[in-house]
Amino acid sequence: MSYSTAQALRTVTLDDVRGARKMLSGVARMTAMEGSRHLSRAVAAPVHLKCENLQRTGSFKLRGAYVRIAGLLPEERAAGVVAASAGNHAQGVALASSLLGVRSTVFMPKGAPLPKISATREYGAEVRLHGQVVDETLAAAMDYAHETGAVFIHPFDHPDVIAGQGTVGLEILEQCPEVRTIVVGVGGGGLAAGIAVAVKALRPDVRIVGVQAAGAAAYPPSLAAGHPVSVRNPATMADGIKVGRPGDVPFGIVGELVDEVCTVTEDELSAALLLCLERAKLVVEPAGASPVAALLSRPGAFEGPVVAVLSGGNVDPVLMERVLRHGMAAQGRYLAVRLRLTDRPGALASLLGTLSAADANVLDVSHVRTDPRLGLTEAEVELHLETKGPAHCTEVGQALRDAGYTVIG
Repeated sequence: MSYSTAQALRTVTLDDVRGARKMLSGVARMTAMEGSRHLSRAVAAPVHLKCENLQRTGSFKLRGAYVRIAGLLPEERAAGVVAASAGNHAQGVALASSLLGVRSTVFMPKGAPLPKISATREYGAEVRLHGQVVDETLAAAMDYAHETGAVFIHPFDHPDVIAGQGTVGLEILEQCPEVRTIVVGVGGGGLAAGIAVAVKALRPDVRIVGVQAAGAAAYPPSLAAGHPVSVRNPATMADGIKVGRPGDVPFGIVGELVDEVCTVTEDELSAALLLCLERAKLVVEPAGASPVAALLSRPGAFEGPVVAVLSGGNVDPVLMERVLRHGMAAQGRYLAVRLRLTDRPGALASLLGTLSAADANVLDVSHVRTDPRLGLTEAEVELHLETKGPAHCTEVGQALRDAGYTVIG
């Protein structure tokens, strides 16, 4: 279904969000609002973190899913519900359905992380793995809905879902009444739209900034065109905001009420996730860290007090390991280097001695002796090092060259 801006604004109102909040009483938590001294110093303004990563199921998605399913007619509930998701929406629909006594079927990509599949099943949904990408999974879920009569629960493109997500905005105004700027990640746009409806109705002076991953940023070209457009092959580690096309309903609201949509890079997302873990002691997925990435990439651009919405914390441990290493590299705290040395007894020990003297911590060593590119008496070594920042990386590289090693990467 397609909605114009005016229609979208009429379909979700402050009263809808207030009604959703009553519906969610005793179901969704009023998540914590935590101050961040580190971010406040970096941004030169007070920064608070709205911790939806600590919500039930690990993200804000329970709010919208519950309101949508609770609003179904008795005959619709009897037919069950179906959803397609790689993670957060799947878990939100599964728990909401269980709480409301509704049968749920959730289609997930075959490559979805095992912890997310297990959690969705444990919340009570029947999980069906189909397709390699979310588009294929979505098509299967839609086919299932047509065949069985089950109600398809869209992750963002429905007024009830947006109203549920908007309850985050009401909580922000209560927990931080002096807020001047709210920064929130944007995928399809349901969360940003819901927050905008609630906040702008009560505090039109509050600036709302949406954040997208640069490799999956459909909103900037869509806003420029005046209608939703698709981004081909969206690519980002932040799967929670990896959406190729804005939803019709949230697009109208975002275009009318959200003041700005900016983008962040993968390096910035990695650094933000690392900061949340180290300084805020919060486990946050890349999509949830996107507002923090925006703050770090544009210090001084946000009027405070600022509230950054940490939308979720469901991160696959394998991805977490890769992202943390990437974040350390982006901050100059992780260095990968390849070099050649003379293949003789004690050569590797001498190399490690040089690194020890430079105070670099060796995490991993790969030693190659047989390669057509190498001379008869040469060996190639690849090292992964933990360092103390960009300046230390430069010092380590210089120490290796001073010791006579040929650094090739």
